[in-house]
Amino acid sequence: MPEIQVVLVNPLYEGNVGSVARVMKNFGYTHLALVDPCPLRNEARAMASHAQDVLENARRVTLDEVLAESAVVVATTGEVAKSVCTPTRMPYYTPHELKEMIADVDGTVSVLFGRENSGLLNEELSRAGIICTIPTSPIYPILNLSHAVGIVCYELADLQRGEYALASPFEMESLYAHMDRFLDLVDHPPHKREITLLLARRLLSRAMPTIREASTIHGILRRTEQRLTGALPRNDDDTCPPKGT
Repeated sequence: MPEIQVVLVNPLYEGNVGSVARVMKNFGYTHLALVDPCPLRNEARAMASHAQDVLENARRVTLDEVLAESAVVVATTGEVAKSVCTPTRMPYYTPHELKEMIADVDGTVSVLFGRENSGLLNEELSRAGIICTIPTSPIYPILNLSHAVGIVCYELADLQRGEYALASPFEMESLYAHMDRFLDLVDHPPHKREITLLLARRLLSRAMPTIREASTIHGILRRTEQRLTGALPRNDDDTCPPKGT
């Protein structure tokens, strides 16, 4: 797995640097390097918000140092070449394509972002191994620095959703059997029974419900059955209008 390092080359506005620190932390990245940055004062800290640690731990480095410590250097640019005869800005790849390209890198992958007003210089671009560009509308193609960093961080992020227990096959079959009994109670047309249960199975199979979700559906069916059979009498609260009406 690569270690992603965001490198800001000669950023001009401290607020943007703080915003970059914040969006990096949003996606789990903390390695920020600054090449010849502007002074960072209160505005940078304010814009960093709860990413003060990323901002305070940002390293001041030279571009030569970045190149020496990186297994791969990626340069970002909003201006790309249209011909192979001008290779400085091509071939270029989107952030989505970049993720697959660097997936097996063992070491630091440094992603360079240029100045807010002029981006990276040709000589800086020529020292990178990969050129990356964010597809934007020609109506207004220039992104704010922190927005560009956020898009790249989002595409490279691999945040796990966590594990949770899905309803087992036995539990799902129990739910389908409950639905079958429920259709009896509501006088569902017999000739529609088979297709109705099939559609319910297909729908819930795609949804992959958790144990709790399957149990909740059981509960809704059970309460409805009790109300329809009179086992659950309607109480006074059920007849009251909603609050605020």
